[in-house]
Amino acid sequence: MSTMKTTTEKSMVMHNPPHPGEVLRELCLEPLGLTVTAAADALGISRKTLSAILNGRAGISPEMAVRLSIAFGASAESWLNQQTQYDLWLAEQNRKNLKVRKLSAA
Repeated sequence: MSTMKTTTEKSMVMHNPPHPGEVLRELCLEPLGLTVTAAADALGISRKTLSAILNGRAGISPEMAVRLSIAFGASAESWLNQQTQYDLWLAEQNRKNLKVRKLSAA
């Protein structure tokens, strides 16, 4: 049974998902012809904050997910899910370096 679970889990893991900032730039800002300054103003955040997200130096917080949802119509959950998938993918890249001992009931 654990083999089936592992196979299912592996099939659900995305390979190299894009950072949500890349999605934001390509699917929201560029099609609307928005500059970083104009988009930041509409979102009620600084240009520096939006630039950090767009360039993958900052992630999408729950509050930012709500702002993006209001501005662009996608759900806040979808923005957070993108961030979670990206963060998990990054963590999995470091899996072999983690010093963790498997525990089980005796």
